[in-house]
Parts: sequence; C-alpha cells; structure tokens
Amino acid sequence: MIKYLPSDYLPLLFQIAAALGFVLFSIVASKYLGPRVKSKKKEDPFECGIESQGDARVPLNVRYFLIAILFVLFDVEIIFMYPWAVNFKSLGWAGFNEMLLFVAFLMAGFYYILKKGVLNWDED
Repeated sequence: MIKYLPSDYLPLLFQIAAALGFVLFSIVASKYLGPRVKSKKKEDPFECGIESQGDARVPLNVRYFLIAILFVLFDVEIIFMYPWAVNFKSLGWAGFNEMLLFVAFLMAGFYYILKKGVLNWDED
C-alpha cells in the first residue's frame, strides 16, 4: 500500500494557488486599469449592430419550453443507444430484448406527448 505524505500534494496546492492568483489579479487589473468613462451611448444595450427595441421580457408560449424539455429528454435517451449499438453482438438476445423494451417505453412516451397535443402549435 502506498502512503502519501502531505508534501506530495504541494505541487497541486501550488497549481491551485497560481490559478486563483491569476483570476484575482485579472479581476483587480481590469477594475483599475480599464476605462471608467460612462455615457448614455455606452450604457445602451447593443447587439449585432441592431438598435434594441421593446422589452426583453416578452412572454413565451409554454409549448416552447415543453419542446425544449422533450428534446433534451429524447436526446439523452438516444445517447443510451450508442453503447448498446457498439456492444450489440456481445449482448446477445437479452440485450436485444432489453433495447426493444427501452424503445417501447420511448415510443410510449412519444405517443403520450402526441395525444396530449404538446407538438400542436396551431391550437392555443
């Protein structure tokens, strides 16, 4: 069994101290060395050369967020299929049946959101 002494961790502590020192130095240097001129023109929001119009807090339809959540959900589920596809031959019939069950649950969820009308944008 290997025993580590506290002196074995000194390079790690130096690295952490150097990183924190650089961050603190950068923040302080930008505060004191940066320009401090304030004007109406400088304080205006600016994006891509287009003048800002209206309020940024425009209410969005809740369906937008449901679609985003569903995208993440189905995307993560699809990610689970890649390791299965790589090990397809070694998993045998048991792995194939488990993936069929997984896809059945996936399609059941998809069928549920279709029946709930989450993907219908025409209706309000």
